[in-house]
Amino acid sequence: MDTNASAPERAIQSVVRAFGLLEALEAAGGECGVTELAERTGLAQPTIHRILQTLTALGYVRRAAGRRYSLGPALVRLGDSASRLLARWARPVLEQVEAEAKETANLAVLDGDMAVYLAQVPSRHQMRMFTEVGRRVHLHSTGVGKALLAQLPDEEALGVVRRAGMPSFTGTTITSEEALLAELRATRTRGFSVDDGEQEVGVRCVAVPVGDVGGPTAVSVSGPDSRVTRSAVPTLVPLLRRASGQLQAVFRAASDGR
Repeated sequence: MDTNASAPERAIQSVVRAFGLLEALEAAGGECGVTELAERTGLAQPTIHRILQTLTALGYVRRAAGRRYSLGPALVRLGDSASRLLARWARPVLEQVEAEAKETANLAVLDGDMAVYLAQVPSRHQMRMFTEVGRRVHLHSTGVGKALLAQLPDEEALGVVRRAGMPSFTGTTITSEEALLAELRATRTRGFSVDDGEQEVGVRCVAVPVGDVGGPTAVSVSGPDSRVTRSAVPTLVPLLRRASGQLQAVFRAASDGR
């Protein structure tokens, strides 16, 4: 990422560079050295050192062993606040999805090498799916995870799952890179992903990408496969696509201050 080329017109260059370094650290898995940061951002190493010294003093970057740096603890506070805001903005849309689908509606984002659930509106059925907000799950085995990975280029998606691993949770979990890439390409083509009991036996999830609203995001419906049947998928997808558009509009309006 060339932070100079991507900077918006009339932006404050030092701010653009600082955030470019934070994004480069995140893309590298949270920690890397100055040489790699220079390669990723196109910035000179002396410039990187000066910016990192400031970010370290503020707690947004932490000095690791050798000449390596990692994302700092001050970012956790900002991330938690941002997550709560996103969840609050998304809740009315998720409530509408749950009311029409009559199954649990979820919002998830890509967080490092995992998916994290930001918001959920549980189904009103007595037997329902419930996932704790804030829970982190693997990407290759979940509907939201595959919808998130499908928003990345193939090589980047493979890099993510290689770092996180591809454990087998059930007999239907995808455990090969070739099968996962085929599934991601199918997801991009049809515009939705399906988890057919790949994370938990007896659970089916249908997910649709929301797009990059500060990071890859996905909305989903999940429930017992006795109710969320394969034949129900064509009915659920339009609801999720509409919700995706609504969420994009909500997040865009919020970021514009409207």
